[in-house]
Amino acid sequence: MAAGRGRSRRVSLPGVAELLRPAAPGPDGGDQRQASGRERHSQKITVYLSAEELLDLERARLALLRYGAAADRGRIVREAIAVLLADLDARGKDSLLARRIAAANRTDTDAAPGDHRQEDATGTTESAV
Repeated sequence: MAAGRGRSRRVSLPGVAELLRPAAPGPDGGDQRQASGRERHSQKITVYLSAEELLDLERARLALLRYGAAADRGRIVREAIAVLLADLDARGKDSLLARRIAAANRTDTDAAPGDHRQEDATGTTESAV
């Protein structure tokens, strides 16, 4: 630990059981996660965005303001995460998040240099020699 610092930089992480449990039902009985809202948060992550993504986030903030739903960027991100994770819990591999990430992974794999695999019309990937 560096001189003058009185706290550890270790983060307490949840256990496997907590990570793998489905989301608790929301107040309406549906399978919806609730974003934490405006409160002091003890956990932090750093997310790097492109200039375009940051501009899109700011546009969303301004659009919400016009709709009478003022929110800071952090609140918008927490709400978006809650919505996407609730969809993942409810729909699994058919969720928007799973489908987008799977499609991006396929695109990344297809564009990898030196990769000679080809996907046929059924979605099956085969090696091309």
